[in-house]
Amino acid sequence: MSQSLITIWRISPSSSSQDQELLAQSRTSLTFDELKHWLETKEFLRHVFSHGRAVMRVYDLNLVGQPFATGLLLWLLARGKCVIRDDQGRESRITFFKLPVLFIEKIMDALKIPGLLGRVEDEVEVLSAGAGNKPRLDLSGRPVYLRTDLTFGLKSGGSVGHIAGVLNNLEKFAKPPLFLTTDSIPTVRGEIETRRITPAGNFWDFKEELTLAFNRRFFEWAFELLKPAKISFIYQRYSLNNFSGLKLAAQAGVPLALEFNGSEIWVGRQWEGGLKREALSEKIENLNLNRADLVVVVSKALRDTLVKQGVPDEKILVNPNGVETGKYSPEIDGSKVRAKWGLEGKTVIGFIGVFGKWHGTQILAEAFGMLLKENPGFRDSVRLLLIGEGEMLPRVREILRDYGVEAQTALTGIVPQAEGPTHLASCDILVSPTVPNEDGTPFFGSPTKLFEYMAMGKGIVASDLDQIGEVLKHDQTGWLVKPGDAESLKAGLKTLVEDESRRRRLGTAARKEVVAKHTWEEHTKKIIEKLKEVSGND
Repeated sequence: MSQSLITIWRISPSSSSQDQELLAQSRTSLTFDELKHWLETKEFLRHVFSHGRAVMRVYDLNLVGQPFATGLLLWLLARGKCVIRDDQGRESRITFFKLPVLFIEKIMDALKIPGLLGRVEDEVEVLSAGAGNKPRLDLSGRPVYLRTDLTFGLKSGGSVGHIAGVLNNLEKFAKPPLFLTTDSIPTVRGEIETRRITPAGNFWDFKEELTLAFNRRFFEWAFELLKPAKISFIYQRYSLNNFSGLKLAAQAGVPLALEFNGSEIWVGRQWEGGLKREALSEKIENLNLNRADLVVVVSKALRDTLVKQGVPDEKILVNPNGVETGKYSPEIDGSKVRAKWGLEGKTVIGFIGVFGKWHGTQILAEAFGMLLKENPGFRDSVRLLLIGEGEMLPRVREILRDYGVEAQTALTGIVPQAEGPTHLASCDILVSPTVPNEDGTPFFGSPTKLFEYMAMGKGIVASDLDQIGEVLKHDQTGWLVKPGDAESLKAGLKTLVEDESRRRRLGTAARKEVVAKHTWEEHTKKIIEKLKEVSGND
């Protein structure tokens, strides 16, 4: 549930006299997503007890998901010392004797699951039957933003941009907000009052049960924090199995605005092999959608899906993502990034984001490989800059290796959110290679990167897919290509690589469009206006 990096040494770094060069050569670092790829491909078996030492770096020792399975995998990697170390410098040693302790803790939690499920089912039934009068919005009170997601240690990404974008602009249309969150979020203004609420020590081995149990803890802590405050409304970014925002809004007698970025049920089925407690999770999701006073979605496709499910159209706000056009600007200098990655004098094709299943990084890697294979002259003059990481990273590496273009590619890993603009500024062409949903349903997302690209004033190559194809106009503000098609993407890249004047024209037009229509200030303003409307404050 946090971003982790694992370092393993074939030899054990046991003394200060160890040959440092030999030690460095024996070291391998991999992300947790790459470790999962090892397990899926049986590569892990080659590494069992084949290393001298293993260290997993995590965000916080108290927030490590699946502690027994994580500890066991780490222990199996090395003959010697195995350690989990967090960003505060704290360590937990994984030994043969520690594993039974972790296993017993897992069993003890498993025995508590039936009671937990019963309590949650009862609470959902009570909440489902408790619909009352529509609360009226009073903007003399403070808005409260809830971030209940159990992902920790985020440095960057679309969710970071979205959360900060709304929080940083709320004060322009309401009182200063109070931010209740499971973790701090980069680029949220330091003046915004923030209180962290994290899970207790139970159910860390059980992802879904942990989210269910967290409702009680979050509500109880938030309720105490909000007692002295006058609240105008609750704004919650929905997360799996969470209904604490609904309870808090009902308790305070204020409207609930629910930011709904997609069904967790759909995500579970399509990307995670299904949810164990799907029926209960669906009840909770529908409860939130039906009881919220306002549902904020990022796309028309998502609005249409909710209307089909019976959510009233009049309480849904379609509000695409946005960008801070002062932070993302053509004026940003990317020369230091170019120097760091050896990109001076090159035409740089860039991508930023999580390497998830729908982001299309594997298609971009293939298109880039094809581009250089078919145009040998580009091998010296064109480079690919991939900013970020995620579950598709191992596949991306394989494709780049198969095409022999690893030397022409820079993989930066995750960079802090505040450094995103300088990395994008180092590029000449920016790519959003989003792929269609595998089940044939409309693409319901609103890629934050798209608006950041536009604000940078760069030439954009993007998939002509639902909202992306609505925001960008072909050969006017971007170059649109067939979604999921490496051949079409390759052709689009070639067009902009070879035509610098077209890149400038598209970038200038895109910047003008995003400044006029897609800032986070405008996004937040629409939320307040719609909340007034649905609350009867017109």
